[in-house]
Formats: sequence, C-alpha cells, structure tokens
Amino acid sequence: MTIQRIAVLGAGTMGHGIAHAAMVAGYDTSLFDASGEALIHAKAAIEAIVAKTVELGRIKDGEAHAITGRLRTFDHLAQAVAHADVVIEAVPEQMELKLRLLHDLEKHAPARAIIASNTSALSLTEMAAALAHPGRLAGMHFFNPVHKMKLVEIVRALDSAPETLQAIDEVARRMGKETVLVRESPGFVTSRINAMIGNEAFYMLQEGVASARDIDKALKLGLNHPMGPFELVDLVGLDTRLSVLEFLHRSLGEKFRPCPLLVQHVKAGRLGRKVGRGVYDD
Repeated sequence: MTIQRIAVLGAGTMGHGIAHAAMVAGYDTSLFDASGEALIHAKAAIEAIVAKTVELGRIKDGEAHAITGRLRTFDHLAQAVAHADVVIEAVPEQMELKLRLLHDLEKHAPARAIIASNTSALSLTEMAAALAHPGRLAGMHFFNPVHKMKLVEIVRALDSAPETLQAIDEVARRMGKETVLVRESPGFVTSRINAMIGNEAFYMLQEGVASARDIDKALKLGLNHPMGPFELVDLVGLDTRLSVLEFLHRSLGEKFRPCPLLVQHVKAGRLGRKVGRGVYDD
C-alpha cells in the first residue's frame, strides 16, 4: 500500500512527538485529542521543535514552513481518521481507554488503514481482539523525546499480519528510525529491562545506599548510560513508570513489585518534568 496520510491519536508528549516525526517524514498528519487545550499545547511544542531545528541550521525556513504545513488538528475522532492510511494510537497507558478508542476508531477509519499502538507494555493481542480484523494492528513503540531517540520497537501481536508489520516498519524507517521486531511479551524488551533498573534504583534510594544524584552519576559514568534512572523517570513520568511496573508485577511476578518510595512519590503528585517536580525539582 502507498502510505501518505498518518493520524496520531493523543496530543500528549508522545503524541505530539510522533506527529512531528510524521510531518518531518513528509506525511500529511492529523493529530487528534478530545481536549482543545491539549491540541494548542501540542501544536506549540511541535513548532518549537521545528524552530529549534532551524536555529541549529539543520533546515531552512522554507522547509520548516513545509513541515508545519503538513499538520492538521482535530477534536473529533471521525474527522481525524477519515482518510488515514496509518493510525498511531498514543493515549495514556490504560487498557480500558485504548479499547474504547479502538472501538470508535474502527467505525470511522478506512477498512484498509493500518493501526499501531505506542503502548510501552500493554497487550497488543488484547487490543487487536477488539477489532473485527485483528491482523491490522501491531505495536509501534517510540521513545521520548521522539525527535531525538532513534529506536522504534515493532511489536508483533498474536494475529498481526505480515503486511501490517511491513507497513509500520516502512513508516518508522521513513521517519529516520531504526527498528527491532519483538514478539509480544509483557514490557517487550526495553520497558521490561528499564522498569527493573528504575525500580531497583528507587529501592536503593529508599534504603539510603546513595543519593539520587549519585546513583544517576554512577550509572552514567560507570555503565555508560546516557541518562541516570532518576533523570529518565522524571522525563517519562513517575505515574507512567508506576503503571508499567504494576502491569509487569501482575504479569511476571514479585520481581517487578513497585518500590513503595515510587508509589509514595506518585501519590504526592511528584510525577516528573510534566508537573515540574519528580525525584528532582525542576
């Protein structure tokens, strides 16, 4: 199939990042969110990324104008997906929310449209089962910040069709990403390993082994991690990390039990950069 139009569902941090990547890749891009305010913030964030790219001399003003001109925003799902070749779901990590969205999506998207979910841990097979044609769905796991991170995990659900996986791989590569193909398993590759590292870091902090800054410094300088576990969790969101850990705990057992200190931070509203306060205060 020829892919020209992409619809992204959800205008949060990941959603607007994915939309930006689609725009840069030359796709006509629709961005949907039920919140008009979220769409305004998302459009401003995308324009800021494009402006920074111009400032750094990586693109010219004319190219920047062409990129931003490829975006349309919608607060009605039917309008956003009506002509989409690929739909990328990027709403919060709540299975009930995703299933409701997929149910509505199937009513309005073209029957030929490929559906990808940006979930970092949830079951793609369960999502696909909500569709009349489960083969059209697979995982397309991006990383934050999307415009800087090179990897996309393509996750094969039980019934994902080969042409679905091929189309998602084509889109990712056109966005300038490297891809890995993963059979569906709780947490896939990256979320499973990353959740365990981050959770262990919280246990170490809780036990007074070292300060958050020294744990981050040790992993960056001693293990060559580009970011420390606390810097990373502040970036992705403590609530998101907790949600993933709770799912992994249910699926894979006690080794993924969330650290009580992480739970405490989330209950206190310390969710990371998006609220200006997490492990660190921004």
